[in-house]
Order: sequence, then structure tokens, then C-alpha cells
Amino acid sequence: MGSTGAAADAARHAFADQAAATGHAVENARAAADGLEAALAAGVLQRTPALDAMLRDLAAALEADTEAGERLGGKSAEAARFILRAIGRELVNA
Repeated sequence: MGSTGAAADAARHAFADQAAATGHAVENARAAADGLEAALAAGVLQRTPALDAMLRDLAAALEADTEAGERLGGKSAEAARFILRAIGRELVNA
């Protein structure tokens, strides 16, 4: 069962808002992941194995462009959007 309470709801809404924000998809994904990691570290939300796997996948997608020395975007942006949607669905269990 997922975390309950006002703080958990606020963390879920903050993630959704950041993931849907206008701007560059990769930067929005980084900000959303950072906020989610902070909520998990604070114990506001519970880690799940699926959520951890998705966060690892997101980190790998976000690092792909910077490691290759390429501009941010393209495949990483598309992967980030896809993974953010999956994380959003999993947050019900967190």
C-alpha cells in the first residue's frame, strides 16, 4: 500500500507538476527525479522495487547525452518522457 497523508499527496503532485512543466524535457525530468528522491529520502514516500528500477533507467537516459558530449534531447528526452509517465503511475504504490 502506498504512503498516505498530506505530505505524500503533495510529493506526488509536485512530481506530476514538474514532469508536466513547460520547458526542456530532460531538465524537467532531472528536476522531477531530484524532487522525488528528496521525498523518498525524507520518508514521505516509500521506495518500491519498480520505482527504484524506473529511477535507475531515468538516470541512465539522462546521462546518455552528456556522456556522449551531445546536446540534451532527442532519444534521451523521449526516454525521459516515457519513464516519467511510468513513474507517475507507480507513485500510487510509493
